[in-house]
Amino acid sequence: MRPTILIVDDEPGVRTALTGVLHDEGYTVEAVSSGEACLDRLMRGPVDLVVLDVWLPGIDGLATLARLRERQIDAQVVLISGHGNIESAVRAIKMGAFDFVEKPLSLEKTVLVIRNALRQRRLEAENRALRARVDRTETMVGESYAMRQLREQVAMAAPTNGRVLIYGENGTGKEVVARTIHALSRRRAGSFVEVNCAAIPEELIESELFGHVRGAFTGAVADRRGKFEVADGGTIFLDEIGDMSLKTQAKVLRVLQEQTMEAVGGTQTIKVDARVLAATNKDLQAEIRAGRFREDLYFRLNVIPIFVPPLRDRQEDIPLLADHFMAEFAREYGRRAKTFDSGARSTLQGYPWPGNVRELRNVIERLMIMVPGDAISSSDLGFLDPSGLARPAGDDASAERLSLHEARDRFERDLILRTLAEQQGNMSRTAEVLGVERSNLYRKMKAFGIAPSRKLEGEEEAV
Repeated sequence: MRPTILIVDDEPGVRTALTGVLHDEGYTVEAVSSGEACLDRLMRGPVDLVVLDVWLPGIDGLATLARLRERQIDAQVVLISGHGNIESAVRAIKMGAFDFVEKPLSLEKTVLVIRNALRQRRLEAENRALRARVDRTETMVGESYAMRQLREQVAMAAPTNGRVLIYGENGTGKEVVARTIHALSRRRAGSFVEVNCAAIPEELIESELFGHVRGAFTGAVADRRGKFEVADGGTIFLDEIGDMSLKTQAKVLRVLQEQTMEAVGGTQTIKVDARVLAATNKDLQAEIRAGRFREDLYFRLNVIPIFVPPLRDRQEDIPLLADHFMAEFAREYGRRAKTFDSGARSTLQGYPWPGNVRELRNVIERLMIMVPGDAISSSDLGFLDPSGLARPAGDDASAERLSLHEARDRFERDLILRTLAEQQGNMSRTAEVLGVERSNLYRKMKAFGIAPSRKLEGEEEAV
């Protein structure tokens, strides 16, 4: 669709000249002679850009611009005037005008300014659409007790500068939690920079994190900023931190301690102010005992521990997630969203989801593409591994590789979460069901990064 431009000028010659040249540029052009007529036209429908003369009969151009903004009309505005001065230009820009062009008009310059203004408007619209898509995708979906508790922990952690260690199985949504923390933080205007420590080769991870100077190593043909520097004023997310080498761990620890770093091959000290979020699917305490992770780095990162529960521990959220992903893929593919019958929902809820939310999302995308009708039944889910349906809830593909200590911790953590959910977060009843002292339950929850619900705890105190 061609952009629509509204010309507002009381001189017929200016309206005619601009209308002709902008028509030749491929725009749809309308023209009026006063600010009142401009406001009336914009109340009847939107335009993409307004070329607005400052000196008009009745209300002038600046007053017209002010009323446009009061009415939240978001068209781009380019002001023109034969009596231009710095004060008017500055005032116009502060009021939201894109630019200010003096008369007598250079048609070539005016077309260039209009072209740039429309390009800016298009970029802003694309950015809003992208942001809306990201916001829809990066959503913590679910109403189970485990998800309500997770949201509460995120809400408490986000406004602070405290470092957060997010742990949980693969595919549970640790990155979504990290992005949500950033989005709710005071640093949300800054960058969110993600580094997958498991995906970057060992010989490149230091360059990726800290940057390098030209000639630091073979292939370093130019200076490069590191992720810590790029995240200055924002948030850096170190995903799969448990896969980072001990050598790199030592350098990250120094950055956390001193808030400074040096690029690879460089001598200049660079100050960094980035909030650090980290995530892992490993038991870092077991990694410390095995000599694969630094204990001092663990304590630096584990200021606020947050556990993301596996999907099998929040089965009531599965239909909500399925509907959420189905709506997301319907928008992406331009199709109508498919519905799930009761049999399909039962099948989805009965499957243990060893790949967690990531696996569920992939399954829903497959259903959107491959199921021809508008309704999905249990027969459409026959590709789900039948042996998976029979697996115990605590079992998954990695269970065979767990040590006895790791398996015990995972079982205890899952049992506490399930019992808390059954008892609606009541600590006294949960301790009673589990057969432990309430103080011991608190210690276990703290060790596993499970925070009691503030609301439910307050209700319990009042009883």
